[in-house]
Amino acid sequence: MGDVVGPPPSPAPNGGAAARAGGVQILPVPGLPEVTPGADLAALIAAAAPWLVDGDVLVVTSKIISKAEGMLVPAGDDREAAREAAIDAETTAVVATRGRTRIVRTYHGLVLASAGVDTSNVDQDTIALLPRDSDASARALRAGLRDSLGVDVGVLVSDTMGRPWRVGVADVAIGAAGVRPLRDLRGQRDGHGNDLAMTVVADADQLAAAAELVKGKSGGVPVAVVRGVRKLVDVGGDDGPGAAALVRVLDEDMFALGTAEARALGHREAVTLRRSIRHFTSQEVAPDAIARAVASAVTAPAPHHTTPWRFVHVASDDVRKRLLTVMRDAWAADLRGDGFDEAAIARRLKRGDLLWEAPALVVPALALDGAHTYPDARRATSERAMFQVAMGAGVQNFLVALAAEGIGSCWISSTMFCADLVRAELDLPDDWHPMGSVAVGYPAEDPRPRPPRDGSAFLVTR
Repeated sequence: MGDVVGPPPSPAPNGGAAARAGGVQILPVPGLPEVTPGADLAALIAAAAPWLVDGDVLVVTSKIISKAEGMLVPAGDDREAAREAAIDAETTAVVATRGRTRIVRTYHGLVLASAGVDTSNVDQDTIALLPRDSDASARALRAGLRDSLGVDVGVLVSDTMGRPWRVGVADVAIGAAGVRPLRDLRGQRDGHGNDLAMTVVADADQLAAAAELVKGKSGGVPVAVVRGVRKLVDVGGDDGPGAAALVRVLDEDMFALGTAEARALGHREAVTLRRSIRHFTSQEVAPDAIARAVASAVTAPAPHHTTPWRFVHVASDDVRKRLLTVMRDAWAADLRGDGFDEAAIARRLKRGDLLWEAPALVVPALALDGAHTYPDARRATSERAMFQVAMGAGVQNFLVALAAEGIGSCWISSTMFCADLVRAELDLPDDWHPMGSVAVGYPAEDPRPRPPRDGSAFLVTR
């Protein structure tokens, strides 16, 4: 175990030599140039480490991933204010605060100080954010090295975190490809015959921390190789579940809500994250992300213990094209009936381009199968209004849940004006009432800061 195939890097005189423990080697990758936006990291690393072999684990500091992917924001005249604004933008919930220190949950699901926003190892007029999707970055780097060098390595993207109840920081894996991040020993027995009931080992984190021994925070070596752990690398296999498998789901997090102060602040921040986004990137939105947002949506209150929410993800391009075409034609006909000329109609129809351009389209619908029937119009109207209020709460939950994952959205009322056509195109039951459309996608640019609003103008006290 641990045999070197190919020439490893020359040992550095000051602690950079390979660290050995039980046949495991930790090898620095020196000589990488300064990484700039758009850089081909796979090519740079292949040139600096042509000695990589199958089964090696490449550990890459997230900072150079962020630089290559352009996850940088200008600091402007006030770097600290820009840093605080960046933390706000990356945060979905505040877990704890003390003085100026904030422990937050990011849209990635990570819980860490300052949302991973960093001002070290970047120009003084720049602030670095975490990669948008470190698992995807790891997968791309693994594929690039396979193409460049013909080797099958595991890749970890690492970042530094503090640890509850422990002093000091350590590197952990926030992205992974080709490496099994967890080793589940539950159901096995130790050497004394005791059942292992709760032991799940975070091997990816241990590799990330080990690699930091030869990288360091200020040594200019952002990449290291852990050799001798081939059993943890899926050589010839797929990329695996990624470091997402290391993120504890909220339902199992005993400390998810943090302090009372943080809970109150986090609730306010979750709501204000929701913005109407009208320009999206071309990045696809994973169906799982939409499913998670729907799961949040259906926690809204509803009358009579019913579940009146339906969310139709229009995933078929053909269905989407037909739906938006009939909606556009119906809108144009309504405008002509209202006396608008063709130029004015064209201007108004352009507002609907967002639904064509967004990477995903979701149509919320109100199902009235649980509504009570009343003989008089007053109670029937009130019954319908109750369900509409519940639908609005569900849609708001849906939009906020998307925003919490860094996904933008824009609710547009269009389907409400041609409900019969929408039901026909989407093959929906007659008692499903389309309640607008939601364009979904990753924002092409950061929304302008939302000025604080004074609620007193909308609050009436009797």
